[in-house]
Amino acid sequence: MSKQIILGAYFPGVNHDTVWSDPASGSHIDFESYAHWAETAERGKLDLLFLAEGLRLRTRGGQVFDQDVVGRPDTFTVLSSLAAITEHIGLAGTINSTFNEPYELARKFATLDLLSGGRAAWNVVTSFDADTGENFRRGGFLHRSQRYERAGETLEAVRRLWDSWGSEAVVADRDAGRFLRDEHVGDFEFRGEQFDIAGRFSTPRPPQGHPVILQAGESPAGRDFAARHSDAIFSRYQEFDQAREFYADVKARVAKAGREPSQVKILPSAGVILGDTAAEARDRHADVRSRQVDPFTAIVLAETIWNRDLSEFDPDGPVPDVDPTPEAPKWIRGRAPLSQDPQATAESWRALGKAEGLSLREVVTKVFDRAVFVGTPDHVATEIDRYVQADAVDGFILGSHVSPSGLDEVVDRVVPLLQERGVFRTEYTGTTLRENLGAGAPGRVE
Repeated sequence: MSKQIILGAYFPGVNHDTVWSDPASGSHIDFESYAHWAETAERGKLDLLFLAEGLRLRTRGGQVFDQDVVGRPDTFTVLSSLAAITEHIGLAGTINSTFNEPYELARKFATLDLLSGGRAAWNVVTSFDADTGENFRRGGFLHRSQRYERAGETLEAVRRLWDSWGSEAVVADRDAGRFLRDEHVGDFEFRGEQFDIAGRFSTPRPPQGHPVILQAGESPAGRDFAARHSDAIFSRYQEFDQAREFYADVKARVAKAGREPSQVKILPSAGVILGDTAAEARDRHADVRSRQVDPFTAIVLAETIWNRDLSEFDPDGPVPDVDPTPEAPKWIRGRAPLSQDPQATAESWRALGKAEGLSLREVVTKVFDRAVFVGTPDHVATEIDRYVQADAVDGFILGSHVSPSGLDEVVDRVVPLLQERGVFRTEYTGTTLRENLGAGAPGRVE
């Protein structure tokens, strides 16, 4: 029997992917943009919506980088608003575990789950970035080695809070909103290296028990964290063979952690470029890439690796022959590192440029290309299905270079082909996101 495909959609813009010059490009602030995106995704019977998050405006050499989104509204407010105009689709928010407290996180996600009828999801991210930390009381105090320790304790504490309303009596009385006389309802206590908290949780248990937990683990520590805690894992491995290797590795870690591998989903992001013919799709792809990576953007993206001003170099010339300066003060601030080994990355870029005769801009364009599927609707549907049936992924989180209408073409032209193959739903069958994903019931924290 064929595996069922999971599909989500992310709202683009927290990077260079958005093509602001495209006539179809709309606001990243107006509610109408979010509403169109959400309603399109639900019309296509997708599993979930996904919002990324940035906690600091990105700067280059101290100046705000004006090609990024500036001023995106608060994630919880956006998702709560979308809950009111949708009925089935999951609502996933990226919220940082480093700069938020367990009680606040538990209450906000429980509230979103309650208001949406069981559709909330938390993409758990960490930060050791002192620049981002300057916006918060704790500043840059958290050493990089402690980020997963704090994330693990945060998640355990949050789950304990959700479970503090776990009795049958509480479930029975929750919908009525009555005062509960059970003296133990909401009682919690958590003692760890990062937190020492105790009290009474004020929000009823979420309909899903625990909102769905998402995470993106790349390092061995990150993969282990995701295998222990996540219901779904975002992956950057989009090339088929690499995706299969990552899939097998993480599923093995999930089993080692004592969990059922089929209940933890692997979901890379993927861009889609369609055409009526293969040639038309290739031409559209080339046009989109040229607009995503203009000469200035090529320099800026290279600077994220080199950590130095590269404006003296010609983007249409060779990859710079100077070395990265990872120990220097950060030239690009407010963006996660794009490489754990800048020197090796720079060398690989030079080798790619020489081997294929590519300029710096062409190398950057190739390296940062997010269009995984390029072709006719039938070709794209076939490829998505191939990845899933071959255990390279469980599905994809789809994005576009244009918002909010970039998802429309995929929903109208690709999703019906997947439905015809019997590998994607024609109607929602579950009442919660957890049920629709097949993520399984959450275990209680003792």
